[in-house]
Amino acid sequence: MPERIESEPPRPLSSIEKSLFANEVAEQIRTVYDPEIPVNVYDLGLIYDIQVNDNRDVHVLMTLTSPACPVAGSLPGEVEGAVRQTPGVGKVSVELTWDPPFTVDRMSQETRLMLGLD
Repeated sequence: MPERIESEPPRPLSSIEKSLFANEVAEQIRTVYDPEIPVNVYDLGLIYDIQVNDNRDVHVLMTLTSPACPVAGSLPGEVEGAVRQTPGVGKVSVELTWDPPFTVDRMSQETRLMLGLD
């Protein structure tokens, strides 16, 4: 019987590596678009936070433009699916929050200009 070789647990990610990985996750999230506005949810300002732990598990805190948003039931799942496409990602969770409420100030300047809000 061959000897079983135990693999070493992955080393913890440095803060720089976590930040770089969070940027990769953000790029995946940018593939998810609001169905009513031709803007991705990241640049629209719906993503409040992306947290990465040492195992590359990712927690995304997001909101929607309003509690009555017609895609409230599907958009968080789309974001979760996009995050899962990030190479090397571990567990993924998406939390929906209404605090603080969404405002157009959360949009990137480019998005506000594109939508004629600046």
